[in-house]
Amino acid sequence: MYQYDQIDQTLVDERVAQFRDQTRRFLAGQLPEDQFRPLRLMNGLYIQRHAPMLRVAIPYGLLASRQLRKLAEIADRYDRGYGHFTTRQNIQFNWPTLESVPDILAELASVQMHAIQTSGNCIRNVTSDHLAGVTPDELEDPRPYCEIIRQWSTLHPEFAFLPRKFKIAVSGAAKDRAATQVHDIGLHLVRSDSGEIGFEVLVGGGLGRTPIIGKTIRPFLEKRHLLSYLEAILRVYNLHGRRDNKYKARVKILLKETGIEDFTRQVEAEWAQIRDGLELDAAEIERVSRHFAPPAYDTTPTRAASSDDPAFSAWHRHNTLAHKMAGYRVVFVSLKPYGVAPGDLTSAQMRAVADLADRYSFGEVRVTHTQNLVLADVQESALAELWQALSAQNLATPNIGTATDMICCPGLDFCSLANAGSISVALDIQQRLEDFDYLFDLGDIRINLSGCMNGCGHQSVGHIGILGVDKKGEEWYQLTLGGSSSNDASLGDRLGPAVAKNQVADVVAQILSTYVRLRETGESFLDTVRRTGIEPFQETIYASH
Repeated sequence: MYQYDQIDQTLVDERVAQFRDQTRRFLAGQLPEDQFRPLRLMNGLYIQRHAPMLRVAIPYGLLASRQLRKLAEIADRYDRGYGHFTTRQNIQFNWPTLESVPDILAELASVQMHAIQTSGNCIRNVTSDHLAGVTPDELEDPRPYCEIIRQWSTLHPEFAFLPRKFKIAVSGAAKDRAATQVHDIGLHLVRSDSGEIGFEVLVGGGLGRTPIIGKTIRPFLEKRHLLSYLEAILRVYNLHGRRDNKYKARVKILLKETGIEDFTRQVEAEWAQIRDGLELDAAEIERVSRHFAPPAYDTTPTRAASSDDPAFSAWHRHNTLAHKMAGYRVVFVSLKPYGVAPGDLTSAQMRAVADLADRYSFGEVRVTHTQNLVLADVQESALAELWQALSAQNLATPNIGTATDMICCPGLDFCSLANAGSISVALDIQQRLEDFDYLFDLGDIRINLSGCMNGCGHQSVGHIGILGVDKKGEEWYQLTLGGSSSNDASLGDRLGPAVAKNQVADVVAQILSTYVRLRETGESFLDTVRRTGIEPFQETIYASH
């Protein structure tokens, strides 16, 4: 993984010192709230419902074991003994005191981490495929380009105060596991007709109150032009993006109002003026790529792990995936056990995962945008032993890709923007789906929950989307069906009127029962919904409510 050089470390250390002084002046009454707010946001600090919330950057979801141990230490010393992993592959601490945040940032800097640009109207943490570098369907590892973009965008003076937040995702595989089509910019590594590898560039995707699927504005971009083309897009957005209405300030609205042809024309015109002065040379790509060289795999043939325990078999089938290297598997660490808020991890579990990463996966841990963790390089011969260790930590629930592997925002329990709870609804759904045989029979189903229209839980692209709304002080929930954030990206269709909070789990159970009744042999939930439309589901749900 990428290691800071002296310039990187100096930049982060100076940022910590700068924010320490800003916080001191604010607490002393020398810096007004309206001036302190953008400063704290640019350092990942929100003021939430009960306490400040600090969002820590995990660039493209990659963590070293020592960094995870530091996060555990921070959780114990400054928080309440746990952290929450998010859909941007970051981690959030929900209970730090304001005066302790500079100390937390200093602790993070000691292990080459920070919270810079995890909030505010700037370029946010660049996300990517959690299987980057190990998946058999990959054209090229996207992480070097994520790192190049991170270095270019961090504290970029021209884009420090954009009209609104800006998100970039990069994918290098045939299957899109990074939700690139619902980002402000999505980048796909592709091969041209001549055999050259470059980027397909998508712009204008996004969720929130106006969900939109991104559009391709350049089918093929040479690698050397990556940064100049991104800069051209950001310049057009920065110049023309609306600043009078935050609900219409995202680049997706600009592209929609301008039209893709005119927007592309403006980008191309801007790019023509700057591209010669901002070329990404092959030597720089090679320099950064060296940080992501494959680990020292053991190529000695070994026997695959075996066990007569049906629980191990279920875990192996659902929580591990094929690896590009013979003799290895990718292992998912499920952060969705029953009775636990999706994405939460205790400090004790963090330390345990860090130890397991050192023992079984070259000291590396990855965060998925679906709020789980990954140990990417585990020898098959060690799987049974690893499963036992994860089971002891309640981290081996065999539910990856199933209906209980839900994406869920913190909702009304923590977020000051939320209209309704989401964690409690997720726990209710878990209780209704505790029969693993039934869960496995349902197959691949993505349930996404958000507590407000900001859509941090990605409900608009869930196979089943659940959105909390406020109705005269009461929590109600709108459901959608048929969304997807993968290659076949689509927005879900609204099922009908919102349902009361105590009915959501029952409605989800009815939706799933209807699917079982309607599906054809081997047909997934998403394929069934797309074949039948939502009418049969509406008839079932609203006839009984």
